[in-house]
Amino acid sequence: MYAAPAALLKHVSGWSIAWSILLIIFGVLALALPFATSFGFAMIAGWLLIFSGAVQLIHAFQSKGIGHILWKLFVAVLYVVIGFYFLANPLMGLAAMTLALAIFFFAEGITDIAEYIRNRSLAGAGWILADGIITLLLSVLIWTHWPASSFWVFGILIGISMIMTGWARLMITLAARKLESHFAG
Repeated sequence: MYAAPAALLKHVSGWSIAWSILLIIFGVLALALPFATSFGFAMIAGWLLIFSGAVQLIHAFQSKGIGHILWKLFVAVLYVVIGFYFLANPLMGLAAMTLALAIFFFAEGITDIAEYIRNRSLAGAGWILADGIITLLLSVLIWTHWPASSFWVFGILIGISMIMTGWARLMITLAARKLESHFAG
């Protein structure tokens, strides 16, 4: 009765384990080569902006009566121009994105701390405060080392994210395999 689902789970979980390990390996590589990862991120962002601008340009001509076409054309052209700028000057684009990230983290940290103050009597509210303080400190770290931080910030963040995602996926897959073997046996 459980043979087919068990075989399917083993096959699927085998692939999940392989992908998890690859994510962890690529995460370690991103940490080992933060500049290359950050540079690659800037190039991908440039292409995404260009493709987004092209889609918005098409949308501007197809959406008659919804807003002003000149505004939509301006936004589409702006996306394409910024995308090409990122491709032509990836380090400047990376510096701009890093500065924007520092500002975002600062705003997020302040918001989290304000949320803690508002809800400090709730159980677990200390975690909100800890998150706010760490995010605020991260923003200050990025800001005080900017523009040099542009060379490593995205590479480090992407590497950590890949490692954590790979690790979480690996642990969930192993837990599912263990649970399946418990019910099969």
